[in-house]
Amino acid sequence: MAGTLNPSEEAQLRQTIEMFEVITQSQPQDYQSLEILKEAYLKLGLESEVIQTSKRIAQAYVQLGQLSSAILEFETILQRHPEDRDAMEAMAQIESQANNLNKPPPMEDEPPPRSTGATPAKKPGQAVPQIEVDDGRAPMHKIFVESKAISAADFDTYWPAPSLHTPPAKTVDPFIQVLAEKQVMPLDKSLKLLADRSRLAYIPLDRYEVEMDLVRSSSRECCQRWCVLPFDRMSKTVMVATCNPFNKQAAVDLGVSHYSRLLWFLAAPGDIIRVLGKVFR
Repeated sequence: MAGTLNPSEEAQLRQTIEMFEVITQSQPQDYQSLEILKEAYLKLGLESEVIQTSKRIAQAYVQLGQLSSAILEFETILQRHPEDRDAMEAMAQIESQANNLNKPPPMEDEPPPRSTGATPAKKPGQAVPQIEVDDGRAPMHKIFVESKAISAADFDTYWPAPSLHTPPAKTVDPFIQVLAEKQVMPLDKSLKLLADRSRLAYIPLDRYEVEMDLVRSSSRECCQRWCVLPFDRMSKTVMVATCNPFNKQAAVDLGVSHYSRLLWFLAAPGDIIRVLGKVFR
């Protein structure tokens, strides 16, 4: 509740609300950001805003076709406010819609399993094999090259290949930053392309009070190698800024530092690099 918060905590929550209201107004189906918003309202004791945000979450689930999740959200509302007519009517509509479905949606084919066998012993004189990581190169190539935003030659030339054996001395410039510096593609155009394709919300870090202790508790090597920034925490969720939303290896590496759910946002590379430079001198 707001009465148990110190002024700094309350100010941070209100800043979070301001930011995430902007994000969710432009992306009403972003239920993860809506969850962050709801929890901020809950911590401030703003019950009416909590209920309204819960309804927005439920409607986002409906629009995404996740009817069971929508039902659970409306049930949560009715547990707090049993006489909420809007929630009751919405529940009835969803249950009717769900009952009219004749069969469940087909299950997606599972991706082929990765090989987990032991690495064969290296023979004398044989070169040490390169470690393959899923750093998002393939989906980024599809987005930037197959959409004809840049040429395949430019992609191959400027895609960063950071060393996985040596910790970086400083934050490695991300791909879209390099494209901007080489005047191949403006930064704002790259960010818009990534936002459209990844459907991640954009977070203006230059206007956000980053939780510096959270950054310090993160792996310096991971943050600098992949240019990622854990910038805030809400309950069991850690919010992370990135310039490459398809970098699965970054998520794996960051998970070593944070045993929490990671919620990803797009951010300008300069803002990420600036904050990391302050923390990891």
